Amino acid sequence: MKIGLFGGTFDPPHHGHMMLAEHIRVECELDQVWFIPVSTPPHKKRSDMSSVDERFELVTVAIRSNPHFHVSTIERDRGGRSYTIDTVKQLKEEYPAHEFFFIIGGDMVESLPTWAGIEELVNLITFIGVNRPGYSPSPVYKDHLIHIDFPPIDLSSTDIRQRVKEGKSIRYFVQDEVAEMIKESRLYGEGSGT
Repeated sequence: MKIGLFGGTFDPPHHGHMMLAEHIRVECELDQVWFIPVSTPPHKKRSDMSSVDERFELVTVAIRSNPHFHVSTIERDRGGRSYTIDTVKQLKEEYPAHEFFFIIGGDMVESLPTWAGIEELVNLITFIGVNRPGYSPSPVYKDHLIHIDFPPIDLSSTDIRQRVKEGKSIRYFVQDEVAEMIKESRLYGEGSGT
């Protein structure tokens, strides 16, 4: 099977994540896309981040309607700081017959040389770099990278959290079930969103 790995905080997962994952699945002829909520991201430091269990539940609800989407517990189960190299090595051990692809934003392609274990990682997987219109693909690790164009969607988890905190509607930003979970759990502050 060809599996796309889509890691992130997903705090919360939104329609932009789903659209991107489905676009890549179709364009790259992947069998599935596995969403991997990170336990402790190595580069993001936010004291108010939802717990990995809360984010796992949000992703589970968000992807429920797509039979090609799956949520992986690998980083939640391992706990601690998450590095892509550790996750990929574990998945390759557990699923030796699968071919894995790692989905990253076009802006992250430039930072690949700084990733932990990158020289080993590029020999284990192929990266799928998502380009914005007008973006020039980087030559960095070009033999291990597929470039896919995707239109920009001005939607971010940060903006959604802020809307919730201010008591603004997040309808159509996230799936209805995700919005309901956020409201019931009062995940992002006093306003709780509508």
